[in-house]
Amino acid sequence: MQLDIVIPCFNEEEVIKEIHLRVKKILEEIKGKKLIDGYNIIFVDDGSNDGTFRILEKFSQKDQSVKALSLSRNFGHQAALSAGLRFSKGDAVISMDADLQDPPELIETMLERFNEGFEIVYGVRGDREQDTFFKRTSATCFYKLMLWFGVQIIPHHAEFRLVSRQVLEAFNQYGEVNIFIRGIFPFIGFKSCKIAYKRDPRFAGKTKYPLKAMLKFGFEGITSFSVVPLRIASVVGAFVCFISLLASALGFLTYLIGNTIPGWTSTVLPIYFLGGVQLIFLGLLGEYIGKIFLEVKKRPLYIVRKVLSANNKNNKNFFDLN
Repeated sequence: MQLDIVIPCFNEEEVIKEIHLRVKKILEEIKGKKLIDGYNIIFVDDGSNDGTFRILEKFSQKDQSVKALSLSRNFGHQAALSAGLRFSKGDAVISMDADLQDPPELIETMLERFNEGFEIVYGVRGDREQDTFFKRTSATCFYKLMLWFGVQIIPHHAEFRLVSRQVLEAFNQYGEVNIFIRGIFPFIGFKSCKIAYKRDPRFAGKTKYPLKAMLKFGFEGITSFSVVPLRIASVVGAFVCFISLLASALGFLTYLIGNTIPGWTSTVLPIYFLGGVQLIFLGLLGEYIGKIFLEVKKRPLYIVRKVLSANNKNNKNFFDLN
């Protein structure tokens, strides 16, 4: 059995040596127990502008198990992870972030679940005690909102998972540009289980998901997997129309009674309110139309500048591995 580990990286020169060391050690121990026959560690450099790829070049020259992809620019975490998954040829593949918040020591437990017959093993945070109150609350609300919108997502699961070759082949059939991997794997199906773990603090460096990036990521996830926001727009529009009809009937009744109350507020505020509602939902429609625009152009999700491995002596360039 061949096991591949896929690790997206962006400006992780402070972390990359440590994660290589810990993952390599765990995999050698697992191999010694005959749980696997071989393994690859696939790093995907997502257009880093520090020394990340130079370190990966050295790793690929000294370590037969290390493969490194260099993307032509920063395409984003989801694109980089997708590139690594599509490059992988293992019988099972584990994806994890480079910041060492996902403990590599859990790899053996994931393999044990895989050998029990589970084709997807999700690493799920057992608690969020180390997070700030705002982050903990917003994360919980986000997952509840996603589930309410009908998105099949695993609460408190990021990108730490094991998938079988069959699941990965199914994933490779997805060709959308607006990709939300956390929603795709639960949508694919297959027998799955969860493993709870405590997420460690970032080993070094800065987070790649500040508040702005988290909000964008969450909105991408909702609009990529659910049309419920459009239905909400229809419901709110119908509700506002109903209220407007009631207000019109009340105004007409007041006129018949002869008890009209002239005033600027009663005229202008409804106009501003209805105008605001219309602009909000026009913007929402624009978001979905923009997604359609990007999808129909069928641009590649990422461009691979270089592939490095001990078996690729010439460091041959590839432009797309889709």
